[in-house]
Amino acid sequence: LCAAVLLKDMKLLDVKLGQLPSWLAMRDYTPGGILGAIRRGYNRYYNKYIDVRKGGLGGISMLLAGYVVISYIWSYSHLKHERRRKYH
Repeated sequence: LCAAVLLKDMKLLDVKLGQLPSWLAMRDYTPGGILGAIRRGYNRYYNKYIDVRKGGLGGISMLLAGYVVISYIWSYSHLKHERRRKYH
């Protein structure tokens, strides 16, 4: 017996491409809804990678890699102008 899951309750990875616009329209875009989504994502990440019995460097290294990527994106406009500058 396969129970039908409502589109509203589906995860993003389970949504088919044709259902994506209606799934996005059902999301809660209020500040409370966005804050709740961020909080749920942080809790999932923390429980999966940080708060484990035998932890490794995986979770912290992913966090550090994310920080490096974000800092590069933030400084890209400055770095783009530095590319063609000659130092002589």
